[in-house]
Amino acid sequence: MRYLPLIATFFLTFLFGGLILVQPLVFSALMFLAGTALCVGLLDLLQPKHALLRNYPLIARFRWLFEKIRPEIRQYLLESDTEAAPFSREQRSQVYARSKGENDASPFGTEQNVYAEGHEWLAHSMAARKPSETPPRVHIGGPDCSAPYSASTLNISAMSFGALSANAIRALNKGAAQGGFAHDTGEGSISVHHRRYGGDLIWELGSGYFGARAPNGRFDRTQFVDRANDDQVKMIEIKLSQGAKPGHGGVLPGAKVTPEIAEARGVEVGQTCESPPYHTAFSTPIEMMEFIADLREGAGGKPVGFKLCIGHGWQFMSLAKAMLKTGITPDFIVIDGAEGGTGAAPLELSDSVGTPLREGLVWAHNTLVGAGLRERIKIGASGKITSGFRMAANMALGADWCNTARGFMFAVGCVQSQSCHTDRCPTGVATQDPRRQRALVVPYKADRVYHFHRATVAAMQEVVATVGLDHPDQLAPEHLCRRTRDSEIQSADQVYRFLKTGELLVASNKRGRYETAWARAQAESFLPRSHAA
Repeated sequence: MRYLPLIATFFLTFLFGGLILVQPLVFSALMFLAGTALCVGLLDLLQPKHALLRNYPLIARFRWLFEKIRPEIRQYLLESDTEAAPFSREQRSQVYARSKGENDASPFGTEQNVYAEGHEWLAHSMAARKPSETPPRVHIGGPDCSAPYSASTLNISAMSFGALSANAIRALNKGAAQGGFAHDTGEGSISVHHRRYGGDLIWELGSGYFGARAPNGRFDRTQFVDRANDDQVKMIEIKLSQGAKPGHGGVLPGAKVTPEIAEARGVEVGQTCESPPYHTAFSTPIEMMEFIADLREGAGGKPVGFKLCIGHGWQFMSLAKAMLKTGITPDFIVIDGAEGGTGAAPLELSDSVGTPLREGLVWAHNTLVGAGLRERIKIGASGKITSGFRMAANMALGADWCNTARGFMFAVGCVQSQSCHTDRCPTGVATQDPRRQRALVVPYKADRVYHFHRATVAAMQEVVATVGLDHPDQLAPEHLCRRTRDSEIQSADQVYRFLKTGELLVASNKRGRYETAWARAQAESFLPRSHAA
């Protein structure tokens, strides 16, 4: 039976050939089709690579067809509004509606299972407030910062030109300029497309030092000073790690280094670019603080901070100890969760390495509070944040503002086809193919970026008002509730331990996670105290 289609094509080829004289045009075409299928079947039977094709010639090809279209069939026909990953249809539809300026109200009540373990909500107040009409801003800049930045509570997270198309970068930056929020350049540095509309930029400086890179791949301070003092650049962000692939470097093959990418990254056209999994500008926590101070001085006093996904808790604490020892503090820290996005990453890293945002955020906030440093440093949160509630929930756990990447990708047209790594993005967002990216019309998509940002911040303000607060910086852990079991509800201050100001600096008999990690951390090394040379 498994060879029946192959045998059928054999007989049909000869049958149609014998009937050509009856209807030459029709049967010639049918003979050609049957003959083609026969040749394909014979190739399947004889090829050495695929066992299925050898055993099931022709039939097995349908398996590859159905496997190829399975994501689309599932997304459009089978999945419910609340399932699927990374983002559900409900989450995507909310972004699409807000970005188009449409009514995003949901009828007939929630589709969430409010009795499921892990369900979260904010406790509202019987003394609710009227939402503020003025979008809140966050003052970023510590005592050593002479050019602080007033940031929106929602900004565009790091996405490089090269990972995104030129038109996508332009649309994002134009929308940021319209809405008065910041656009993180990603590790690929500042391209001509970032500069086109003058939107505020956060220059991300990764281990490849693109935009400030010497020929040997190390940091070039002269180039840095030149770019960092551009008025469009508002802050400098050192990338230590990315939530979706922490501890993973990267290589951009020379074939992909176009003139535009070469100009942005400060490399030669056609030159292979390597981003090692570690920084060469510093090797200890103290050296990192000194590097931060040097960048801030070179950038004319603009805010300098860093982004990371929390790994070993004591390593983050080693940075806090270095701050205390040197007196140098970053102006901000962005915590990137393991649930964050990427154009491409090994599955092992995406699924099984890195701390999720909530736990990483609480750890960073607690460390800075316990070390008496929190008042000097602002914290940003990044990782699957697309709604006003998600913004408020992270702010209740310690964040001062939030970043989102995929939320803004949806705003410019992403349909979650998950083909970012193929250069065949169907909407022109994550591709360098000029024919595909022409589908993304910049002025129209920029308006969608602007509307999504405005509506989401407004939704966050409304949520904050229902809690009885005037500003999101008043949110606290007790406002966020979680169902931990069928019959048990806890607020975040019961789920997590929150330290008091300076608690880590005072001798204590406690031997909890924070005390143990603090004892292992040291300012002079990223290694734990017991293993340091």
